[in-house]
Amino acid sequence: MVRLREFDKEEALHAAIRVFWEKGFEAASLNDLTSAMGIQRPSLYLAFGDKEQLFEHALRKYTQWHASNVRSKLNSKSSVRDAFYSYFTDLVDEAYQGKVSLGCFCINTMVELAPKNEKFAIITREHQMYLAVLFQETIERGIQTGELNNETNAKALAQSLVVSLIGITVMLKARPDRLFIDNAVAAAIRLL
Repeated sequence: MVRLREFDKEEALHAAIRVFWEKGFEAASLNDLTSAMGIQRPSLYLAFGDKEQLFEHALRKYTQWHASNVRSKLNSKSSVRDAFYSYFTDLVDEAYQGKVSLGCFCINTMVELAPKNEKFAIITREHQMYLAVLFQETIERGIQTGELNNETNAKALAQSLVVSLIGITVMLKARPDRLFIDNAVAAAIRLL
């Protein structure tokens, strides 16, 4: 019996995330994946299952990382407005730093797979709802500190900001004029 080479599953999963993020599910071949992950197909199948199961592992890992990153950025400033402004502008600045914008892996999945695969529709919808909760918690913090009006509907505002975030992220993939995006960010922040 052939013994499969051991490998770092987390490193391999991060490599798979990168391939799927760059190419999408359909365009990423098993050769692309195994090459980037530094493993052979039998090891991939044994550790992660088939390509769709690997994609699900990758997407779930990404959404955990992304949610943690968003929470950290929103909690990094005492001012809620500053926290949202910084979060949105950092996203925009990164997209205009000269490299191709990959967008958000979860949003890319929402566009590519959610319309035809219920499992991925659910995962991406759950992530959007989780972001809305993070945004709502941040807005509620601003209401409690008096920075934001106590009449603010935190839930509706959070959902509006998530929609703005998704729209801006998708637009950034086409790199429109920077002023176009900056105006959209400013308008989203004015909602606060």
